[in-house]
Amino acid sequence: MSQLEPAFDRLWESLLPIGRSATTGGYRRMAYSAAELGCREWFAAAAEERGLDVETDRNGNMWAWWTGPWGGSSGRDAFVIGSHLDSVRDGGAFDGPLGVVSSLAAVEVLQARGVVPRRPLAVAAFSDEEGARFGVACAGSRLAAGTLAPDRARALRDDDGVSMAEAMSSAGVDPSNVGSDLDRLSRIGAFVELHVEQGRALEDDDAPVGLASAIWPHGRYRFTFRGEANHAGTTAMADRRDPVQAWSRTALAADAVARARDARATFGRLEVDPNATNAVPSQVRAWLDARADSEEALSLLVEHIREAAVQHAESSGTGFDLAVESESPGVRFDETLRSSVAAALGDHAGSDVPVLPTGAGHDAGILAGAGVPTAMLFVRNPTGVSHSPAEFAERSDCLAGVRALVGTVESLAC
Repeated sequence: MSQLEPAFDRLWESLLPIGRSATTGGYRRMAYSAAELGCREWFAAAAEERGLDVETDRNGNMWAWWTGPWGGSSGRDAFVIGSHLDSVRDGGAFDGPLGVVSSLAAVEVLQARGVVPRRPLAVAAFSDEEGARFGVACAGSRLAAGTLAPDRARALRDDDGVSMAEAMSSAGVDPSNVGSDLDRLSRIGAFVELHVEQGRALEDDDAPVGLASAIWPHGRYRFTFRGEANHAGTTAMADRRDPVQAWSRTALAADAVARARDARATFGRLEVDPNATNAVPSQVRAWLDARADSEEALSLLVEHIREAAVQHAESSGTGFDLAVESESPGVRFDETLRSSVAAALGDHAGSDVPVLPTGAGHDAGILAGAGVPTAMLFVRNPTGVSHSPAEFAERSDCLAGVRALVGTVESLAC
C-alpha cells in the first residue's frame, strides 16, 4: 500500500496552513468564515484532482462522488465516508479534517489499485459541525435531518450580529432553500465517519484505532442573570445586585454535581454587560454545555444546575432565565454495520479493535438519529486533548486510520 503514505501526506500538508492563527497556533475555521471557505475550496480542488464530482447541497454540506450522485440509483445503497472541516475558535488541526483527509486518501489508494465501487460512494464534508459561530452544533446535518427548523437556522447570529442567512448568502449558499433533505439521507445505505479520539481511551488500550459504540446525550443551555449596573467604587457590597456572583456560584454548583454524577458540565462561554472594570455588571449570559450517559441523567443534571441558578439568583437579588439552545438525544451506532466494519478491518488495524462510547457530538450521531446506518472510527490521541491547539495524533496512527478506511470501503462498497 505504498500509495497510502504520500496520499495522506500531500492532502494533510496542503490543508494544514488554512485558517491557522500565527499567534496561538490554533485554527479559526468557523462556519462560512474566510478560513472555512478556504477549506471548502481546498476540498473541491482535492476531490476534483481525484476525479470526483463535487456538489454542495441545500444546507451547505459538500459531497464528492466517486461514481456521480447516487450513480443513477434511487435505492438505499450509497456508501458515504467523511467528517467536517470547520473548527472551534483556536481548535486543533485534527478534529474533523482528519476524517475528510483520510477519506480522500483512502479513495486515492483504492483508485491506484484499480478498485471500482459497486455502489454509489461519496466523501462528505458536513457544514458547521462545531456550532462555534452560530451556537448550534451540527447545523448542516441537523438541517438535512429536519431537526433544526429552517427559520431558526436562518435567524441565528454570531457575535458580530451576522445572521446565518447572511453568512450563507455570502458563501454562495441560498438560505431560502435550507431545510429537510430526508430524500438524500434515505438513499445512504451506510455512513462511516473517521475522527480523532477526544479522550485517552485508545492510549490506555494501546490501540491506534477504535470503534464507537454510542454518543452520550448532550445539550447547550443559555443561562441569563440580570442585575443592576452600578459604580464599583461607591456601591456598598450589601447594596449590589451583581449577576456575576449568582453565575459564579452556579458554575461551582454545576462542577460539583457533574463530578458527583460522572457527567460533564462546562460553562465555556460568558458575556458580561457592560464589561467594564469599574462597573458592577448589569447582566451575565453564560452558556452551559452538559452531557451525561443517558437522557434521564442529562435531564437531572440540568435540573440540578437550574435549581442552583434560581437559588443563587434569589439570594443575590438578580433575575434569572434559562433557554435551551440545542439538545441531542443519545445515539447507539448500528451494531450490524459496526460488526461489518470490525470484520472488514482485519489486519489493517492490528489486533482486536476496541469499542468505546464518547461524550462528543458528531454528524454521525445526527445521521444515525435520522435512520441512516452509521459507524465511527476513532484514531488515537495520545494527549487526550481536543478543541485546543494541543490536540494531536501521531502520523503512524493517522495512517492506521486510513488503512482502516481502505479496508472498510473495499470490503463494504467495492
